[in-house]
Amino acid sequence: MTDIGLERWRLILGEPAGSCLGGLSGDAAAQDAALDWLYGRDEQLDQRDIRRQGGTGPSQLTTVDWLDDITRLFPKETVERLQRDAVERYEIDDIVTDPDVLQRIEPNPSLLRAVLRTKHLMNPEVLRLARRIVEAVVRDLMERLATEVRQSFSGARSRRSSRFKQARDFDARRTIRANLGNYRPEEQRVYVETPYFMSRTRRQLSQWQVILLVDQSGSMLSSVIHSAVTAACLWGLPGVRTHLIAFDTDVVDLTSDVSDPVELLMKSQLGGGTDIARAVRYAAQLVEQPRRTIVAVISDFFEGGSEADLVRGVRGLVEQGSIVLGLAALDEQADPAYDRVCAQKLANVGAWVGAMTPGELAAFVAERVGR
Repeated sequence: MTDIGLERWRLILGEPAGSCLGGLSGDAAAQDAALDWLYGRDEQLDQRDIRRQGGTGPSQLTTVDWLDDITRLFPKETVERLQRDAVERYEIDDIVTDPDVLQRIEPNPSLLRAVLRTKHLMNPEVLRLARRIVEAVVRDLMERLATEVRQSFSGARSRRSSRFKQARDFDARRTIRANLGNYRPEEQRVYVETPYFMSRTRRQLSQWQVILLVDQSGSMLSSVIHSAVTAACLWGLPGVRTHLIAFDTDVVDLTSDVSDPVELLMKSQLGGGTDIARAVRYAAQLVEQPRRTIVAVISDFFEGGSEADLVRGVRGLVEQGSIVLGLAALDEQADPAYDRVCAQKLANVGAWVGAMTPGELAAFVAERVGR
């Protein structure tokens, strides 16, 4: 087969398409064998009376062989997708529990999640090798988020005008309001004669508390990772005192480890039930100045404890002047899956409910601290 388009369709459809599209050879046959090693175990193929069978590649691939093959045969983005499907969709745990595999695998976020899910299965030697994945991915996350945090905290924007014209300080609202007289309806445009800018100040900031309450249930794994990194980036910033609390049915204060997100994640215990109300009660005990406190509850809001107690606890925090964020996701995608009924009840008593990326949370904190 020489037609690239037909070859790709043959790789997608597998052996059943061979009678129509022809056979494979060389790297294409090896790619087919690698894809079959992974996707040939899909239960839906049996249900649809379809079986993928590899071409002329190796008769039996081990996990190590498979990783070597996909690294050689596919681009990096495809390799990461295949690895993600292996650990998340098909739960091939030896990808992160086999020492030979861990020594050669390229760290990425999917593998970090797999390590955190399976670290309790690892002996000390394997855990040492797996830590390399945790360190590499966390370092990358820290570098990217630290830049966003520094930008957010580079100086609080005041409402005073500035004679220094910088794009980041452009006051769009005031500029539009002041130039509405130049609106041309036939063009649907406002012509700006006088732009306005806000000044940035580095005035002495009053201390704020930021209390992150992180649900440790398995579905919140990405949020646990990004919460640890976010807390580390906020740690030590002027005007901010950060607490990191993990919870399931128990509550664990991880604030003493917040400056070392790698160690923090290696200590995390995923799974178990969920008692959000208990975590909120613990947070309430930490509050020193209610009107200078942000409590971020990072959870899917599937409450295993008393929902009434949860709502009561959030209402108490709001009534005393604290800002309560109910975050259904805190990661790069900010793609939430949560109990909307429970979340709505929290919104009804004054919580801000939604999803944020870590950068958006940092910007939110910076805006409040700088006021």
